[in-house]
Amino acid sequence: MTAPSVRPSGAVPKARKRKPRVLANTIAVLFCLVWVFPIYWMVNTAFKPADEVTTLTPIWAPLHPTFENFTRALTQEGFLGYLRNSAIVVVAAVLLSIVVGFLASAALSRFRFRGRRAILVGILFVQMIPSGALLIPLFLSFQSLGLLNSYIGLILAYVASVLPFSIWVMRGFFVAVPVEIEEAAKTDGAGTFRILWSVLFPLVMPGVIATSVFAFIAAWNDYLTAYVMLKDQSMYTLPVWLAGFSTNKGTDFGGLMAASVLFSLPVVVFFLIVQRRLVSGMTAGAVKG
Repeated sequence: MTAPSVRPSGAVPKARKRKPRVLANTIAVLFCLVWVFPIYWMVNTAFKPADEVTTLTPIWAPLHPTFENFTRALTQEGFLGYLRNSAIVVVAAVLLSIVVGFLASAALSRFRFRGRRAILVGILFVQMIPSGALLIPLFLSFQSLGLLNSYIGLILAYVASVLPFSIWVMRGFFVAVPVEIEEAAKTDGAGTFRILWSVLFPLVMPGVIATSVFAFIAAWNDYLTAYVMLKDQSMYTLPVWLAGFSTNKGTDFGGLMAASVLFSLPVVVFFLIVQRRLVSGMTAGAVKG
């Protein structure tokens, strides 16, 4: 007779291990479906003709797909001008927030000076304030400085809104970099700016990219700040242009959804471009001199 197998006291059946994992995966899939559904419905509506858009019975896929909504959106008056305005403002805001955030986070993480903790607490406090609450003070300040109805004023408003987040994120990456790396660079004769650019910048690249994505999305999607700060309609950005599909006569849902798809493409393209750098930047600085 063979002796019965004895299960170790700490062993757990595989079936029992799989149950929590299956439950967690199921919940994750449900959450993904909830998040993806608005995007699916936006794209779905963008390809529907007018009669399928306004029907009371939901149509889950276009019965007669058409590009008419995209044509109407692209031929909307001023589209190219608004696209140019958005590109100018967003690119400038992203670059300026990266430069200022990088230098500020380097100073707050590497230098010891009086009031450093107070500045960090102040930055955190500003980050907790809703952006809408800062709109009126910004408007009054820019009005006194003569920056209303200008690209410079709008760019500075965007930088002010994303800078606290940028500083906090990049400061965390600076703190994670060992000080010995900088000391080794100083021993080799590297100056402050050489250390910042050739040593620290590659090492904190993931933080730079993360903040650039945040700044890009925040500036690209903003409607309220651009609408309040700009008076000249020719200087409006794309979010303000999107509001033009809702008029007193009603809302052109097909054209609005098609325009929203076109409006979302630059964000997707930008993320696809930087996602590789987000991972490769974690080790890029370790092999550079």
